[in-house]
Amino acid sequence: MAHIVSEIDLPGFAFFAWDARGHGRSQVSGERFGAATCVRDIEAFVEHIVGTHGFAREELAVAGQSMAGVFLAAWAHDYAPAIRAMVLASPAFRVKLYVPFARPALRLISTLRGDFPVKSYVSAKLLTHDPARVASFDSDPLVTRQVFVQLLLALDDLAQRVLADAEAVVVPTLLLISGSDWVVDSEPQHAFYERLGALTKARRVLSGFYHDTLGEKNRAQAIQEVRTFLLDRFARPLERPSLLAADKVGFTRREADSLARPLSSLSARGLYWTLMRSAIRIGGWLSTGIRIGRESGFDSGRSLDYVYRNVPAGRTPVGSWIDRVYLDAIGWQGVRQRKSDVEALIVDAIERLRRDDRRVSIVDIAAGAGRYVLDAIASSELPDAIELRDYSAANVAAGAALVRARGLDAIARFIRADAFDPATFASNERAFTLGVVSGLYELYADNERVSRSLRALARAIEDGGYLIYTGQPWHPQLELIARALTTHRDGAPWIMRRRTQAELDQLVAAEGFTKITQRIDERGMFSVSLARKLGPAQPHARAEPRIVAAREASELRLTEVL
Repeated sequence: MAHIVSEIDLPGFAFFAWDARGHGRSQVSGERFGAATCVRDIEAFVEHIVGTHGFAREELAVAGQSMAGVFLAAWAHDYAPAIRAMVLASPAFRVKLYVPFARPALRLISTLRGDFPVKSYVSAKLLTHDPARVASFDSDPLVTRQVFVQLLLALDDLAQRVLADAEAVVVPTLLLISGSDWVVDSEPQHAFYERLGALTKARRVLSGFYHDTLGEKNRAQAIQEVRTFLLDRFARPLERPSLLAADKVGFTRREADSLARPLSSLSARGLYWTLMRSAIRIGGWLSTGIRIGRESGFDSGRSLDYVYRNVPAGRTPVGSWIDRVYLDAIGWQGVRQRKSDVEALIVDAIERLRRDDRRVSIVDIAAGAGRYVLDAIASSELPDAIELRDYSAANVAAGAALVRARGLDAIARFIRADAFDPATFASNERAFTLGVVSGLYELYADNERVSRSLRALARAIEDGGYLIYTGQPWHPQLELIARALTTHRDGAPWIMRRRTQAELDQLVAAEGFTKITQRIDERGMFSVSLARKLGPAQPHARAEPRIVAAREASELRLTEVL
């Protein structure tokens, strides 16, 4: 891909690239990784560029071809980067598998025998019309034709998720589609473009082009499209559509309203969900986890604390088995991963504060029983002070007992407080250096309420301090949750309005915080972000434009940050 740097003719721009996992010199024998790992690698590489070379994210653009195009689209969805532009060349949203029923067959075989390699029979002559590129491909000892089936299937799952929720992607995007692509289908590429939520987007179909869009014989046409698009984007201010009112107008509002609409009990769907609710009531007689959810709400701190412990219990062995199935639901798997990610970023923030010789004073405004904060500090140097808060008296009592059991009474206290009441912070202005809010804002659709809480939290955190916040930009079981589960709020149906990561980050930024890193689970359901409160003395990044090119194969293995 190095030829692009000279052919695109952008003097004054810096280019960065790396060997993606499994490609080029980054092939590691026996290494297994999923599509989400490749998406996380993009975030790690961008963090490396920002931290090492001093570029701001808004000074960056990204470009990716084929599989890398899917990974970039997923990164734009899951991490909502505030970058200048994105270029996707023949993104592999759906790889052409010419054997009938290939995908279901591969899934079945993978389930039965585990992961195994499959061989690509794509010829170089089906990638490009350029004879020099064909010869280079055929003679390159670093080209591998094998891909492990679980990565292939994970790529397919990732692509379907991004396609379904493309309206959440707001990065200005140029999509290049090869008109005679033998490797991937163009129909999903067009569908992605039509659903794309970016205010600025452009689509170019390149007639006669094979899959190697940026390496075709007539690639000057494609590269000129990229050059023109990028120069236009860098000549204009950073484009970020305001999402602060997305709770009132927007596709996630429409989605939540649809879930709130009652179903006729005589319809097939109405009957299905009536039966599902009956099954959950029966399950609650046997399964401890389901019973707790029905008693206190499946979104309650008590219920989440049970999920965190992840030890099945119930009446009779059948009840324990039902409880195990309940705890293994993909939503609860994501919640447990969120806990691990919150703990990791708590440790990260503590280390950052210690490196800056700052005191570590933590506040969690909706701690439940406080388990994840207390578990996190067990693996780091103890903070100077911890204040855990929750609205539920039962959670406060359970959390206070946990603090005593761990011998942390000298530095930690648990108080009852409303996370949405600014008055509870009246005497705590600038009292903390690390704020934590986990699993709370996802439960409330109203952005004004969330902003009010963030505003109070911002006043309570010192300049240069940190905020850890969680989100739920995606969930494959929204209808199950809405039709069958109940909340802690008077047993009402648990109808969630998703906040895209871009919307959540804007709410946080509006109160003076800048996101510096993020984690998200394999399925893209639960995000955990670390932001810093920038005071007047914080330096700003330089403003010259630069470009980052992210591709499937290039020069550098980022072992130091992965």
